[in-house]
Amino acid sequence: MLKSFRYLLIPFSIVYGGIIMLRNWLYNKNYLKSATFNFPIICVGNLAVGGTGKTPMTEYLIRFLKGNYKTATLSRGYKRKTKGFAIANEKTTALEIGDEPMQFHQKFPDITVSVGEERLVAIPQLLHDRPETQVIILDDAFQHRQINAGLNIILTEYKNLYTRDLMMPAGDLRDIRFSARRAHIIIVSKCPDHLSLAAKDELIKELDPQPHQQVFFTGIRYGMPYHLFNRTEISITQDTAVLLICGIANPKPLKDHLTATVLTYDMLRFNDHHIFNTDDLSEIKKQFEKISSANKIILTTEKDAVRLQKFERELKDYPLYAIPIEHSFLFDKDTEFNALITAFIETYKD
Repeated sequence: MLKSFRYLLIPFSIVYGGIIMLRNWLYNKNYLKSATFNFPIICVGNLAVGGTGKTPMTEYLIRFLKGNYKTATLSRGYKRKTKGFAIANEKTTALEIGDEPMQFHQKFPDITVSVGEERLVAIPQLLHDRPETQVIILDDAFQHRQINAGLNIILTEYKNLYTRDLMMPAGDLRDIRFSARRAHIIIVSKCPDHLSLAAKDELIKELDPQPHQQVFFTGIRYGMPYHLFNRTEISITQDTAVLLICGIANPKPLKDHLTATVLTYDMLRFNDHHIFNTDDLSEIKKQFEKISSANKIILTTEKDAVRLQKFERELKDYPLYAIPIEHSFLFDKDTEFNALITAFIETYKD
């Protein structure tokens, strides 16, 4: 029913798509200018709105790079309450820099995490403030063409490839399919672990990559849930009663994971990037108290966790756990992917 309703919005999608096509044409013809930096900048993005795994891919790159290169991330800081350029410090909150940057800052305190809605201004400022930086990862910046990144990585979800999607609002695309040709690496994310070679070849054929493009496939790997405040880990068993708190664009993979792991679970669903308030807190406590099992926990995503931390005084005695998520490369292609990233960075060395 919902899909049928969205088809009624196709005329609006045609108008929106036309505007995006015109904008891209202006950039392609240099009527609008893209800045290029003589510095390794990796852009992680997609063509659709949310749910493809950009944040876990940025984290994958951070883990891979930070041991050998002084790494920085630059995000827009979606839904933050501040403006302008900022670098995260020990007093920073999610309200000041946004959910994803706060997540990066907490998980990787040894890298530079920065935000700035005007990336053209933010990159020189970042390099001025942290001149030791050797590589910058742009989080969710593919459609923002003011910056011409040296390496563009786009993700597309296995169950909703951009080749099968429509422009907003009838579909989820915020950029036209043709824009995928600007990418250097295409990652089909959230694939089933048992994806066959034949299915992989069919997907590559459908994506029709250009000669300069590499296609990779990743699945989802969930880590051990950890307590939001004391960081102790826990194993979820079949008998664990779970109250899932979820405010992300696409909770289905996590729901599927819980369906396969526990006998039953309850869920409180919120909008993507939801800012939790005291009423939400009361509802969470109320729903948790309704669960009769003695073996019960509250589970949330890491993105939601950074927005719940402000309630530490109210929630510190509750079994509130965040579950990490990572990309897992299929067909043993992680080494090849890592080599591409390293080779790109090394081209900028003297």
